[in-house]
Amino acid sequence: MSEILRSVQGTAAGHDLALALALLAAVLHALFGALQKGRHDPWLSRAAIDVSYGVIAAPFALFVVPWPEPHMWPIFAGAFAIHAVYKVLQAMTYTRGAFTVVYPVVRGTGPFFTVIGAGIVFGESFAPGQWAGLALLVGGILGLAAWNLRHVTVDRATMVPALGLAVATGAMVAAYTTCDAYGIRATADPFTFLAWFFMLDGIFIPIVTHRRWRQLPAAEIVPLLKRGVSGAFVAYFSFGAIMLATRLDKVGEAAVLRETSTVFAALIGWLVLGEKVGPVRTGLMAVIAAGAVVMEWAG
Repeated sequence: MSEILRSVQGTAAGHDLALALALLAAVLHALFGALQKGRHDPWLSRAAIDVSYGVIAAPFALFVVPWPEPHMWPIFAGAFAIHAVYKVLQAMTYTRGAFTVVYPVVRGTGPFFTVIGAGIVFGESFAPGQWAGLALLVGGILGLAAWNLRHVTVDRATMVPALGLAVATGAMVAAYTTCDAYGIRATADPFTFLAWFFMLDGIFIPIVTHRRWRQLPAAEIVPLLKRGVSGAFVAYFSFGAIMLATRLDKVGEAAVLRETSTVFAALIGWLVLGEKVGPVRTGLMAVIAAGAVVMEWAG
């Protein structure tokens, strides 16, 4: 598999594969976000997911894939730190704000910051049409957040700090996307980075939340762990797909396409949960999708 990825990297076939992987990441990221915002404490939901994917990844990292090259350890340290800050901010955001409001803000600001970061770190440049597509996508996502904010009835007292935290979380999305792209490009075998990333990334939040686990009713432990295992497999394909996409093609384009997750989140709510979408949200989702199409077409 690694040889196949290396053979198509930087080619038209690699571009098409990166497009498919980014869209897969978008669908699964919508599901991943919903798994963290449910009846359980968002801190514990994230801890259950992290410990699950860390434990599952460990034997692959230690015994299956090649071990990381020496120059990879500082990169892993940086990725660990950035993801730790991101997760703390994300949990704080979800604790204070309604998911339908803060999630689009996080996902809307993330690609804007990522495109800037990709330009600085990887020297990526984008055509004027692509910037127009990015503006459409980000505007549609933030418009969706504003519409939801107008109609939401929960967590209104803490909404202002939640929105500030959501923007900060979006900045960290850009930071980890850029760092992960750098890391997966820096090793010969991309699956080495993925396996070691998930194993190491599964350490922080479970340790931070150990006191919260003591306060959890016994009857909730098994359901939470089941959610953690489900979330772990979603994370593998979601985060793994976007990391591979950033190795195969432009980081900025992959990041923008991933943020169509807000459209898929709304569709999941409509088709699976029976939520009403309405003409305004439908129009905003069309703007988001159009932005992604323009970004890809103009490139």
